[in-house]
Amino acid sequence: MRVAIEAARRSHVSGDVPVGALVINQSGEIISIGHNERELHGDPTAHAEIVALRRASVKTKTWRLDDYTLVVTLEPCAMCAGAIAQARISTLIFGAWDEKAGAVGSVWDILRDPRSIFKVEVRAGVLEEECTVLLKDFIQGVRTKD
Repeated sequence: MRVAIEAARRSHVSGDVPVGALVINQSGEIISIGHNERELHGDPTAHAEIVALRRASVKTKTWRLDDYTLVVTLEPCAMCAGAIAQARISTLIFGAWDEKAGAVGSVWDILRDPRSIFKVEVRAGVLEEECTVLLKDFIQGVRTKD
């Protein structure tokens, strides 16, 4: 998670919300790292999770990321939760809860919905306070500028 937090800090440079993500294999090796790049590229799909999943697929030469783990600093939104399921990620680990748009327990629970054909193990709240402070500091900075 600390690597994801460092990646999240890189989002801030482009004015993106500081969210970081990484994909790791069963041995714990980091396959890819991503951070929010929506502002950087003007791309509404460039969330940290999507960026990390795309990079992992390129590196592994497959879209099927079975037996891989995604670590992200913020609870995924509905788009990212769908992408996680479609990529066949086996485990999701996230830090901060997203009470406004979270789709893994806060607002919706897409990944653990009993109707879903994709089963993803979810571990929430890992280094939650550090991840939350990163986001709160960013939001405070934005409000201060306005």
